[in-house]
Amino acid sequence: MPKSRPMTVANAESSRTTALAECRAASLLGVLASSVALAYCKGHDGRFLAANQSLARKLGQLPESLTGREVAEFIHPEDADSGARRSLEQRWLTSHGWRWITWEESPLRDGAGNVSSLLYIGHDTTRKRLVEEQFYKLSRAFDQAPVSMVITDAEGRVQYVNARFTATTGSTLEQILDNGVDVLRAGHSDEVSYATFRESVGAGNEWKGELKRELPDASIVWESVQVSCLRNLDGDVTNLLCLREDITARKELEERLRQAHKMESLGTLAGGIAHDFNNLLAIISGYAELNLLRAHEPEAVKRNTGEIQRATDRAIGLVQQILTFSRKAEVRFSAVDLNALVQEITELMIETFPKNVTLLRELAPGLPPLRADENQLQQIVLNLCVNARDAMPDGGTIAVRSSFATGADAPAGLSRGRSYAYFEVADTGTGMSSEVRARIFEPFYTTKEVNKGTGLGLSVVYGIVASHEGLIEVDSTPGLGSTFRVFIPLADDAAQVPSVETSSEFPGGTESLLIVDDETTLLDLLQVTFTSKGYAVTSADDGIKAISFVRDPAKHFDAVVLDLNIPGATGLEVLNALRVARPGVPALVVTAHLSAGIHAEFERLGFRHFLHKPYSLDQLGHKLRLLIEEA
Repeated sequence: MPKSRPMTVANAESSRTTALAECRAASLLGVLASSVALAYCKGHDGRFLAANQSLARKLGQLPESLTGREVAEFIHPEDADSGARRSLEQRWLTSHGWRWITWEESPLRDGAGNVSSLLYIGHDTTRKRLVEEQFYKLSRAFDQAPVSMVITDAEGRVQYVNARFTATTGSTLEQILDNGVDVLRAGHSDEVSYATFRESVGAGNEWKGELKRELPDASIVWESVQVSCLRNLDGDVTNLLCLREDITARKELEERLRQAHKMESLGTLAGGIAHDFNNLLAIISGYAELNLLRAHEPEAVKRNTGEIQRATDRAIGLVQQILTFSRKAEVRFSAVDLNALVQEITELMIETFPKNVTLLRELAPGLPPLRADENQLQQIVLNLCVNARDAMPDGGTIAVRSSFATGADAPAGLSRGRSYAYFEVADTGTGMSSEVRARIFEPFYTTKEVNKGTGLGLSVVYGIVASHEGLIEVDSTPGLGSTFRVFIPLADDAAQVPSVETSSEFPGGTESLLIVDDETTLLDLLQVTFTSKGYAVTSADDGIKAISFVRDPAKHFDAVVLDLNIPGATGLEVLNALRVARPGVPALVVTAHLSAGIHAEFERLGFRHFLHKPYSLDQLGHKLRLLIEEA
């Protein structure tokens, strides 16, 4: 029993110390008892000495029930206090689950100046923590997004770009700011397009479009661009959000689909074209034979030659139409004369469609030019006319009409602030049910027999019309026929439709020419023609011979007429030799087809004059004369 006395004294002393600490803690917390701040005091043993009402309520306890309990009981294990921090943020298990609480720690000292306990005053920062976590997730999503994202102020000055934007453009935020780059301008074809975009966004509207941009490595990328206005609580626009998604692969696929459909449309005309060509060849052959038989009759020869010339002109026009429709060309918007385009295409239809199909034209005079890509517009008209023909297996009438519509008269879906021209193709064929009409613009949907169509035609037409910011309407009644009506915006008032070059008599000259062509009959014709007009002509029927003439200092040339498709050495190699040996001599390049890449290479070498086969002698003479006079 004597041995237990010291322990009893020690226990009593410890109890008195704890009681004093609790009293001191309770006294100190007295001023915080009704505070909204969370507060508690903790002893050296890690147990509650006292807690105020706010903390007890947060923990779902009574203040007195917390005294003596371990503080760690309520703290998330990962947030246990190491004892080294004066300010700490911990997750506490409350009556509402785990909550983040930020604590400020202060030591409490006894009369001797020793730390007897610790006072903690805290605030629930769960909402702030969640906002920070949400902001962090959003910033990571923004920076790791698979599309380029830009945030600007309301005036378009860049404030932030994500990693995808930097990767695709090669420009960092610092470089953009240092150089004052207007990133919203990228891709707009001209100032008019950009001004229209800024006007729309400036009015608080969302803007969407497809833009083409050149990358630092000179490659071309197509992007789907969307610009939205970000507003504050008062509804004022404070920022612009720009999303740019790379759609180059899709655009390339669309171009391949358009080209495939273009060839499909031509295939449907192949029978009629072959029939018409056979007729023209029969005319040419027949009248040529008559000339041989009646060579002694000048008047008859003259008359027969005139028929040969007219048949040849028709054949040239037919070939030119085929080349135009089949050419794979870059989309180029310009002012287009709709009536002239319809007139040109329907001439081909009249020549090639079955004789039991009547084609009527009702074109409004004085129609303003459209803003369109001529090749794609031709494809729309061709496709709709071919579909109309196919809808009339027993024959009928196709009416092609054109007219004008102001913004107020335009159908729903078009801008009221713009004016439009439209054309319609109406047939008297089988018509469509409402179910078929609802699906005709779906890719690969077709009502034609197997191997009679891909189902791409009208989906391609729809895509072209949409890219022109236009609209296509369809009216159809089973047994009574169908009408397709296409609206396309007018060109700007300042845009002019290129005038058609008119020819006059073949002009003469005294210059020395080098004419290069592998078709010897045509070469002989050109030599005789130019010689008869006063020119001095040297001819070459292959590229090697042409290059040797160009490099021969004994020969003098004022101009070169060069066919690209020649044996021995290519036309491009001949031009390179000409540029080196005779840099001041101009060249007229003659070809049946000129790709965009070869065209660009010629312009890099300084050659900008081209003439497409087939051509008339008058066209060749005038073009050459212009070339010589400009040199």
